[in-house]
Amino acid sequence: MPEEKKISMAVIRRLPRYYRYLHDLIKLDIKRISSRELSERMGITASQIRQDLNCFGGFGQQGYGYNVESLFNEIGRILGVDNRFSCIIIGAGNMGTALANYENFRKRGFDIIAIFDVDPLKIGGEVNGIGIMSMDSLEDFVKNHKVDIAMLTVPNVHVTEVAERVTTLGIKGIWNFSPHELRLENGAVVENVHLSDGLMVLGYRLRSAGY
Repeated sequence: MPEEKKISMAVIRRLPRYYRYLHDLIKLDIKRISSRELSERMGITASQIRQDLNCFGGFGQQGYGYNVESLFNEIGRILGVDNRFSCIIIGAGNMGTALANYENFRKRGFDIIAIFDVDPLKIGGEVNGIGIMSMDSLEDFVKNHKVDIAMLTVPNVHVTEVAERVTTLGIKGIWNFSPHELRLENGAVVENVHLSDGLMVLGYRLRSAGY
């Protein structure tokens, strides 16, 4: 991926969707596809697809379209799925448990290696074979294990404190599930996930459709 070229986040956020659709095409044994055919499947314009992919060098051939497997592999490389990232979950409540049980993370290169919580009734247990440890042991654990990403499923009032704590330990990626829009000034990469936003958009679309 060209380092000197600034790619918009709107384009980056569409890449996982391309990746999913291309994976489905591979399972259907489809070897090549045009931008028009891909647009019909995805519900976005062929022009948008070409513009997005041209940000990374194109990959298509005039009169041929895209080699599905090759494009799938290239987008996977851009997204880093050929790397493996070690992750921890902080917060063993309903959301943390759901994340630990989601098997697709490992398939995409994200290995959850530990869960941390403050509840003594949960500490010492496990979810999907992943041990739940005390927050008091966080520093020692990170010293002895490579941790790339912390998934935060803690109460809103604690999220900034916890985020700052984990980033001081050298963890560079934060996946925040708190309603609080987390912003850090220490160079960490933060992805905020607001589940209720999607639900409200769905409610709006249902109301607009007259349901």
